[in-house]
Amino acid sequence: QVQLVESGGGLVQAGGSLSLSCADSGRTFSNYGMGWFRQAPGKERELVAAINWSGGSTAYADSVKGRFTISRDNAKNTVYLQMNSLKPEDTAVYYCAARSRYKSIWSRENDYQYWGQGTQVTVSS
Repeated sequence: QVQLVESGGGLVQAGGSLSLSCADSGRTFSNYGMGWFRQAPGKERELVAAINWSGGSTAYADSVKGRFTISRDNAKNTVYLQMNSLKPEDTAVYYCAARSRYKSIWSRENDYQYWGQGTQVTVSS
């Protein structure tokens, strides 16, 4: 069983940084690839960063490439999202999610089986 809990959201000024964490209380974390999604008001949820089960492969949406970094620590059952040079358009609820390790790293939202509760990130201009 995978249970994901995000932390680290908050309010930051444009140009600032935030680091999100997502911890899994289960014992099978390394069996899963992980992704960070976000959903802004009135918009569809979008995948912004993904990582494979080992941490050896990562992928990013064009909108965050070069600013966000996804990483994981399987010993701590935790995936991270380091967000730098934040922009007001990064404002959203951010969710971490887990998919089968056999799914493509840039999978559809429906391929993700487990979801966290979300954490709000607000970037002021």
